[in-house]
Amino acid sequence: MRNSHPVTPLRHIALVEGVSFLILLGIAMPLKYMAGMPMAVKVVGWIHGLLFVLFCFALLRVMMSTSWSFGRSALVFIASLLPFGPFLIDRRMREWEKEPVIEEAAEK
Repeated sequence: MRNSHPVTPLRHIALVEGVSFLILLGIAMPLKYMAGMPMAVKVVGWIHGLLFVLFCFALLRVMMSTSWSFGRSALVFIASLLPFGPFLIDRRMREWEKEPVIEEAAEK
C-alpha cells in the first residue's frame, strides 16, 4: 500500500471488524446460548477483540497523521461500538480519504 492515505487501512480494518462483530452477535452468541457451544464465542470473541485493538491503533495513526478533530475521531470510535456502525460511517470515511495528510517530521 505505497502512498496510501492513512484512512484507507482504517476503513478496511473497520469493515472487517464490523463483520466480526456481526458474526459474534449473530452466530457465535446464539451458538453459545441456544446450542451449548461456548467455544464459538471464545474463538470469535478473540478474533473480534484483536481486530478491535488493531482498529484502535489504526484510528490513532489517522489522528496523528491527519487534521481530524477530536469529534470526528470520537464519531468513528463510537460507530465501531455499534453493530452496523462501521458500515454506516464508511461513506463518510471515503470522503475523508480525499483530505490532505500532514507530513511527518521523520520524512522531512
